Amino acid sequence: MKKGKRVLSILIIFFSVYLIYAFMAGVVLFTFLRPQPSFIHESYQAERFFGDGVSQDGVVLLEGRVESGAARIHLMENAQESIDISYYTIHQGLASELFFASIIDAADRGVEVRVLLDGLFHNLRNHSKDIIYAFSTHPNIELKFYEPFDALRPWTWNNRLHDKLILVDYEYGMIGGRNIGDIYFSHDGYEGASNDRDVLIVNMDKENKDQSVIKQMKNYYNDVWDHEFSKDAVDEITDRQSRLGKEKARELRDFHTEMQKDHSSLFQQEINWNNKVVSTNQILFLHNPLERLVKEPWVWQELTHLIESAEESVIVQSPYVIPNDNMMNFLDMEQSSASEIQIVTNSLAATPNVLAFSGYTKYREKITNSNIELYEYQGPSESLHAKTFIIDNRLTAIGSFNVDPRSAFLNTEMMVVIDSVAFAEEVSKNIKQQIETESLKVQNDGSYESHPDVEEQQTSYRKRATVHILSWFNFILEDLL
Repeated sequence: MKKGKRVLSILIIFFSVYLIYAFMAGVVLFTFLRPQPSFIHESYQAERFFGDGVSQDGVVLLEGRVESGAARIHLMENAQESIDISYYTIHQGLASELFFASIIDAADRGVEVRVLLDGLFHNLRNHSKDIIYAFSTHPNIELKFYEPFDALRPWTWNNRLHDKLILVDYEYGMIGGRNIGDIYFSHDGYEGASNDRDVLIVNMDKENKDQSVIKQMKNYYNDVWDHEFSKDAVDEITDRQSRLGKEKARELRDFHTEMQKDHSSLFQQEINWNNKVVSTNQILFLHNPLERLVKEPWVWQELTHLIESAEESVIVQSPYVIPNDNMMNFLDMEQSSASEIQIVTNSLAATPNVLAFSGYTKYREKITNSNIELYEYQGPSESLHAKTFIIDNRLTAIGSFNVDPRSAFLNTEMMVVIDSVAFAEEVSKNIKQQIETESLKVQNDGSYESHPDVEEQQTSYRKRATVHILSWFNFILEDLL
């Protein structure tokens, strides 16, 4: 009995010491680390985002949830040589099963598929773990995890892959804010649906792939894929895992066949993307560096260049807005001549992320007391998840970057900056419609300006209390939000 108590006491002490170590190395450490300005892009000027003439890359806006899901299926169905996929998280459900089945189907046709997922938030665990084995046993599929869990190095837990990207045959590149899950591709009326935005880039000159922005995106994907942070999902597959993987692959093939019968409209669509594209003057691809701890804020610094260069207007849409001191050290709003600056984000009623919202509450009234118009999407059964910047109704940045410290300094992130008046007008129209019909303007005192057609959505006491309590810990957590 005494020996058992002694062992238990040792285990409790060991576990307590480990928790302290993990908290210090995974949380507290980041409150002392301060990002420095990046000198890699110091010579870059906003003028470089503007192109002359017509680029070989056209763009298609994918705003609707269903259309964006169908576009992914179409791209994978028609891939000829290669598919490169990168995502932060995959939620269980019909959408993810269909996504996996489409990957198997493409690989069965001989297409070389690479799948890169975040090492902590991929969600391929428990009964979904057989997906790992299905991919690992297929000769045409490779699967890697970026920065898998390392119990001995808690600081690596904050180095997350936040990219959302699909590249097909050097001809198509889809980038945006959507992860894979039912909430991102659902029909109207789906409880908890996430409203996001993707852009499909189409290389119109397939004989000249080196001049397309898709080549830049491919090079970046290769860098992440080959990096030491990216590990094979399975080092050596066992006979049991191989058997489970082959069984899962058969299930996915059967599921794909059933879906083609029951939801035929999603498959074999006659889509000519070349006929849908909006022409561009130029597209530039931005990404963060591959570093642990605090990164140089490459993407954020580029976006601040654009904001400062604005002469007329700036529109920002982000699910989270946490402009802390570390971020604002890189942005001088006095440099901007824009007379109209608008930010659209989630209200407390709409947000599914109360931790991030608790960080936003500190800056909410500071924003409204500046020359910025702040609008909050009311939801409440849906939320905003799009990440978009529009400068002077000409430049449009779309991708994975949230306006928060995590996107600026911790995560991998990617954005494309599109020089196209027509495309900017199309995106701006959609955002302004959300402002006018589903959002309320926040006044200087934090209350809402009344609107004849938009009602302020109420939130539960529990949700309000949770945000309030979490805000007490922002002095420690803010750099990680």
